[in-house]
Amino acid sequence: MTKIIFVEPDGKEVSVDAQNGLSLLEVAHNNGISLEGACEGSLACSTCHVIVEKEFFEKLPEPSEEEEDMLDLAWGLTHTSRLGCQIIINDGLDGMKVKVPSGTRNMSV
Repeated sequence: MTKIIFVEPDGKEVSVDAQNGLSLLEVAHNNGISLEGACEGSLACSTCHVIVEKEFFEKLPEPSEEEEDMLDLAWGLTHTSRLGCQIIINDGLDGMKVKVPSGTRNMSV
């Protein structure tokens, strides 16, 4: 299991044990974290946008062109923004802290 720390919009930190091989979006949903994921992880929206701590952002694989296109639509985009559905949990991410933005932009509605 890999420890992931979610920082909710109100600043509250929630530490969870995440199963390797799951997406960050799945981990959030399995633990009651309010990360939307309107497209259910099919890379068709930006509602699972998270802001990754810089140290761990640099450990992630480069985003695909499709993910970058969806990130362009994300509310509150930063230099360390990623989509939760595209981050796959592994041992190297143990202790990763991700911030859940206070809003989303769902272009499919």
